[in-house]
Order: sequence, then C-alpha cells, then structure tokens
Amino acid sequence: MSFIKKIGFFTAFILPALVMVGFYAGGYWNLMTIGFVFVLMPSIDRWVGLDTSNVPKEQVSVISEEWFYRFVTYAWTFVQFSFVVWACYVISLHRLSSFVEWFGFVMGVGLVTGGIGITVAHELGHKKSKLEQFYSKVLLMTVSYMHFYIEHNRGHHVQVATPDDPATSRFNESFYAFWFRSVFHGYAHALQLEKESLQRKGYSVWHWRNEMIGFTLAPVLFCGLLTLVISQLSGRFVWEVPIFFFAQSVIAFTLLELVNYIEHYGIVRKQDTSGKYERVNPLHSWNASHLISNFFLFQLQRHSDHHANAIKRYQVLNHYDESPQLPHGYPTMILIALVPPLWYARMNPLLHTWKQKIYQPSQAA
Repeated sequence: MSFIKKIGFFTAFILPALVMVGFYAGGYWNLMTIGFVFVLMPSIDRWVGLDTSNVPKEQVSVISEEWFYRFVTYAWTFVQFSFVVWACYVISLHRLSSFVEWFGFVMGVGLVTGGIGITVAHELGHKKSKLEQFYSKVLLMTVSYMHFYIEHNRGHHVQVATPDDPATSRFNESFYAFWFRSVFHGYAHALQLEKESLQRKGYSVWHWRNEMIGFTLAPVLFCGLLTLVISQLSGRFVWEVPIFFFAQSVIAFTLLELVNYIEHYGIVRKQDTSGKYERVNPLHSWNASHLISNFFLFQLQRHSDHHANAIKRYQVLNHYDESPQLPHGYPTMILIALVPPLWYARMNPLLHTWKQKIYQPSQAA
C-alpha cells in the first residue's frame, strides 16, 4: 500500500481537532465539524471519486501484519478517551452560552465518538487479540453502547440479511422504525445471547461472568466518576456532565444505527428448501469504495468484504464489483436516510435493478 494511502488513515484525527478549535473559537465555529462532515467531505469525496483497487493477494498477509495500521487504531483509543474527558470538563466552564453553541458542540463530539470511535471499536472488536478487544470495549463505554460488542459479533454477523437480525433494515422500512428495533431489540438480543452462553457453561444469568451486567453499568459508573471529579474541581455539582455525556452517546450510537441501516437495506439471503439461509458472501451488504470517506472510516464502507471475511483487517478489505454499490459515501447517504421519501426514491430502484442482475426476476424487490 502506498505511503499516501497509509497516511490517509490519520485523517480521522482531523475531527476531534475541529471540535476543539470550534469550542475555543466560540459561537458559530462550533458548527464547523458538522459542516466538514456533511458538506466538505461529500464534496471532496465526489471530486476525488472511487478507489476500487485491491491489495494484491501475495501482499495481503504482509500488509495485514504491519504494525502501522494497528498503531493508528490504538492511538485513536487513547485520543477518544482523553477527548471525552476533555469535553466533559470544558462544558463546566460556561463557554457554551447559546443553543447553537451547545448543539454544534454536542453534535461535533457525537460525530467524533460515533462516526469514528464506534467504527474503530467495531474494527478492534473483531480481532482475537485481548488488547484489541479491551480497547474496543473502552471505546464503546464512552458512548454507552457496550452491548454492541456481543450483539454485533455473535448476533448480527450470524443473522445478517435475515428477518431475525434486528440490525438488518427491511425493504421500505424507514430509518426511524429501524432505529427503535435495532437499539432496543439489539440490547435484548445481546442479553439473550449472553444468557444462553452462560447456561451452556453451567452459570446463572446473575453470575459475575455475565458481561452484560458490566456492559450496562460501566458507562453509568464512568459518567458518575467524571461528574464527581469535575464537580470537585469546579466547586459545584456540574449537572451538565451527565446530560452532555448521555446526549453525545445517543448521537454516537444513532450514527452507528444510520450506518447499519445503510449497509444492509433491503438485502435478504436466499433460503434452500429446508429453510436454511445461504452462507454470507459479498452480495449481502451495500458497498462503497469512495476514497476519502473510506480513509475517515477505516474502509468500513467496503462492508461487503467485511461480512464475508469478518476477521480481515481494515487495510486489506477488498472492493467487489458484483456487490450492490451505494451511489455516495456514508456522509451523503446518512443525510438521505434521514428523509424516508428521498431514501426510497434513491435506493429502491437501485435495489430492484441489482436484484434483477443477481437473482431470478421473481425474487427482485
């Protein structure tokens, strides 16, 4: 992989820097991160275009093990943790005096912790290394969405593109209906998966090995500790901290669910006569190989290969021409998904056309 491409993955660190600059500049500068993500980045994405090149097969094993790529994700973990602590502290300084400043700051932080942070947590959570798994959990703790570690790996990747998966969006389903199911049913499914795992090992659901207990309590305890420490430093109860912390968490995991909605919209795996679903392959996720947004998202947009080969590291994920292709990168698709009539008008014809090419005409949506 070229040096420029390697350095490109550091672009994600631009976002927390923009939030900090916007905060200290004050006023409407707090909207800078929103403008960067949803105006400037899509414009650059469109101008630069697609990168459909893949790492040569003979180089995959070498590039997969390069320390540089792991270093970027490890560094992000420390940056995000420190960034969230900083953000919780600075809201106690009374510098955010208007709705615009509050809105811009909270949204900006959520774009960092959700748009980038959960993406990194997702990447690390798929790896076998205990250290990477720990970093994944730390990142998810900062956005109050730790059950994702169980539900995504043991639920979503098993049931993706089937009616049983809460995180697979249905044909003609709005994002808002999907959000409710994916958030609440996803949490319930994670509880069920953990309960079944404990029962197989002969443990009670209330056993200390039940990760869902810790996953539920950890964000609350983390927020409580931050509130206590910052209140002591400020000489008053800083009520803004818990409100801010959970507000940015909701924004963060809503961004995750927007991405989930986009990645699997309307795609269902075929079943054989016995009702068994075909094996997951690159046809079962929407793909986007837009170069710039893939830098920021650690190639998450090459989602087709990720689902076919979940353990592959982000730097060696492949583009597949035969996968269903999104017309834009995630930042633009997120805006479209927020307006259901616009989403249906844009995506339903693409889904129908793609299914006609891949499946029998009778199976097209």
